[in-house]
Amino acid sequence: MLGIKINYSDDNDETSVRPAVVSSEKRTDQWSVLLVSVGENRDRKAFAQLFAHFAPLLKSFAEASRHEGWFPGLSEDLVQEVMIKVWQKAAGYKPEKASATTWIYTVARNCRIDMLRRKSNTQHLPLENEDFWHEPDEETPVSLLRQKRSEDKVQASLAQLPKEQDEILRKVYLEGKSHAEASEELGLPLGTVKSRVRLALQKMQILVAPEFREEIL
Repeated sequence: MLGIKINYSDDNDETSVRPAVVSSEKRTDQWSVLLVSVGENRDRKAFAQLFAHFAPLLKSFAEASRHEGWFPGLSEDLVQEVMIKVWQKAAGYKPEKASATTWIYTVARNCRIDMLRRKSNTQHLPLENEDFWHEPDEETPVSLLRQKRSEDKVQASLAQLPKEQDEILRKVYLEGKSHAEASEELGLPLGTVKSRVRLALQKMQILVAPEFREEIL
């Protein structure tokens, strides 16, 4: 255990780290740079910054789960498990393949499925809106094509959301902003941001999941 304790509150400005404004296509955003440093140098300071930024976002991700058997008490366990795996597997991260945000949320999706399987001994779980990207370690041409097609579907589905929900999800999940940062940039109350994220995720589940199932069958 790394012994890092971070306040999960989105209002805690002391743990907030604002990412550099650069092109995500180049994978040189602050979070990707920090993740590379963790993988190459076992950089604890870089990991602490990643933890401070992603812990509250991952907790919101977990609390948005609609799987039967999931309850709020599992959310903080998921955050801890995900960040431990990020520390352990960071050396396998390839910034040319995906942004740090995409990679970490993929780890989170896999951890959530593993936790539910351990809890219920279920071998097959239904897909949810978070199941957009595949296992980060997959690098075959087929898996990369599937990932690209899935990301395209996510982008198309975002465009179908109401403008205010689309804007919120792009900032939080694509730009890697915290709820507090999105609140400040958009001039909205923090509670409104959280509510719109929750509603947008629920609608994305309807828009994305059926097409995604067709793709992988």
